[in-house]
Amino acid sequence: MARKKTRTQPGKVYADRIAAAREEMGGKDLPAYLLTNQMDYHYFTGFTGEDSAVLLTPKRVVLISDGRFEEAIRQECPWVSVVMRKTTVEEAVGKLCQKTRLARLAVQTDCMTVASHKALAKAAKPTRLVAAPPIVNRLRLCKSASELRVLDDAIRIAQDAFKALRRSIRVGQTERQIAARLEYEMQKRGASGPAFPTIVAEGPNAALPHAHPGERKVRKGSAILIDWGAKYRFYNSDLTRMLFVGTIPPKIRKIYGVVLEAQQKAIAAVRPGVRGFDVDAVARAHIRKSGYGKYFGHGTGHGLGLDVHEAPAVSFRTKTDVLEPGHVVTVEPGIYLPGVGGVRIEDDVLVTPDGFRVLTSLSTDIADAVIK
Repeated sequence: MARKKTRTQPGKVYADRIAAAREEMGGKDLPAYLLTNQMDYHYFTGFTGEDSAVLLTPKRVVLISDGRFEEAIRQECPWVSVVMRKTTVEEAVGKLCQKTRLARLAVQTDCMTVASHKALAKAAKPTRLVAAPPIVNRLRLCKSASELRVLDDAIRIAQDAFKALRRSIRVGQTERQIAARLEYEMQKRGASGPAFPTIVAEGPNAALPHAHPGERKVRKGSAILIDWGAKYRFYNSDLTRMLFVGTIPPKIRKIYGVVLEAQQKAIAAVRPGVRGFDVDAVARAHIRKSGYGKYFGHGTGHGLGLDVHEAPAVSFRTKTDVLEPGHVVTVEPGIYLPGVGGVRIEDDVLVTPDGFRVLTSLSTDIADAVIK
């Protein structure tokens, strides 16, 4: 197991993030913090490899990885100390703990399997493992200007791809073909891939909020729900729009208006100091008063960034998440009628010091959703 010394200093972005984490660690008397969530250690180092970990201490940033990523480390984060493991991550971390005589190690229990935690506890003895406080989660909540620029790019790619897709849709195409075309159009524009498996649901399939694209074909009069996003430089966009082929089914037209108004009301409620729970309540109340309350079963939105679903929640299930400037959330109410179809409209929204800014810009006017 060879260790390579730090050769340079981190750039300002990573240095500031590390300093902020260390300040919180000091306040909680934590001598070391183990990052095993890939997006978390990427956030602090820029390293893109998987099956690795970062040990953060008051004086060192140690990347535990393996030979597959040696060149990537040189290119992405040559300033870290590196342990090239020949064994498991748990065994390599355990040896580090023993060598540095760590009394306690904070670990991300929500990102570890029971077996991994057990193996690490055994390998690190006598170091005591403690559940890591949500230091990293809090730091990742507020997006910096540089992060917002990347998110804007991820949104632009997704929107431009959708516009290209819209021009290509024909009667007879399957949901699966449309999803594949949309993912191709995103990658053609620079995305590393879809942010999540693209949802294309025609007709009654749209009554399933997370429908899987299948062999159902587009026909004249089809109502198609499309939920998609682009992954760009590890950040994700997330949108949902409806498309109608020729005509709009009357029942879908009716619920489209309800969903759109619910979304507009919910977006208008976004501002610092407001709970995500309360934003959700605004959308939910409008849908309920319109007579469709039992057909809206999911939360109104979620945080968005390095993960497609991250804090803060905009949901009836979570009452503690409070919006702050720099948070990016989706707002995506929906109504789903079994046997008929469904409507969801989703935009990405930045919480600003005095309110909100909608980052996505595709039209939500129902007339613009008709393919003639």
